[in-house]
Amino acid sequence: MRPVINIDEIFREDRTNPVAERSLPWEETCDGITVVVEPKPHWAEDLRAFRLEAREYCRYADWRLHGARARFFGHADLSGDEVMLRARAMVAGEIADGLWD
Repeated sequence: MRPVINIDEIFREDRTNPVAERSLPWEETCDGITVVVEPKPHWAEDLRAFRLEAREYCRYADWRLHGARARFFGHADLSGDEVMLRARAMVAGEIADGLWD
């Protein structure tokens, strides 16, 4: 019988990696504002930090430096909640397909 792995364990384990090596989004809070940080694709200059409940994002480096004073830009498709929901759905699908043990 295969051991049971769950989505929360996978996200927790990914958070133990250095920021540059993470493959799943994570939440960060600064100055009372929570963002979801999207992992950096190989072609990107920097990571993006999405406001949790608004369709806005900023550069992760700006977020780390300025926190709530970082300049956020509108995003037509995604909020931090939506980034996290999509990632969790992707991992759930991979678990169902037997890609995680």
